[in-house]
Amino acid sequence: MGIKERKEREKERRRQQIMVAAKRVFSDKGFSRATMEDIAKEAELSAGTIYLYFKNKDELCASLTLRILQYLQMRVEHVYNEKDLNIEGKVETLKEALYDVYEFDPLILRNMFHLHSSETFKNLSSELLEEINRLSRKSIRTIGLIFKDSLKDGLFENRNAMEIAYVVWAVFSGLALWEESRQTFAYEGNLKETLELAFEIIRRGLFNYAIDASSSPSDDADDNSEDE
Repeated sequence: MGIKERKEREKERRRQQIMVAAKRVFSDKGFSRATMEDIAKEAELSAGTIYLYFKNKDELCASLTLRILQYLQMRVEHVYNEKDLNIEGKVETLKEALYDVYEFDPLILRNMFHLHSSETFKNLSSELLEEINRLSRKSIRTIGLIFKDSLKDGLFENRNAMEIAYVVWAVFSGLALWEESRQTFAYEGNLKETLELAFEIIRRGLFNYAIDASSSPSDDADDNSEDE
């Protein structure tokens, strides 16, 4: 191994060391109360060294979201590739996949959604911002593909697959953030129960629409003529 390769490996090792320390500090103190100095102390590095790798706390937190976005994409791709499942089975499997993503790292996932809805997100480096956007868009597109085949079959007539994907994404992100409020104010219930209900509402809405759309005026006319 050459000198350049060793330096790159050491740089990546140090970067991972900082990110592991940041995750511990965010878990202990919360994102808003944690400081770069806290992270440096946890990583057993100087604050100056931390700033060589991450320009601020927001960029460090945003970098942590890449791993969870990669996991999200892996899970929704798995749902899409389940060719033996009908659409109802895929909706159920998608719900389970999203809950697993939340359980994978609730804190970082919630921070990611906070960043998405704040001005802070726009202040990240262009490279990091583009990678987060790329992974997010890819996951939403894959969710859309889960519904696309059924749209082709006319199951959800006049429905757009991406619009359905946006609804699913909005429900998931909103419930993840709501879970934070629920824990803060000790409201009853938990995310799994609420996600279960949300997907039941989505499922019933979609499939009831599919049933209604399958009944044409001519079918009603035939039924009426038989009654006569």
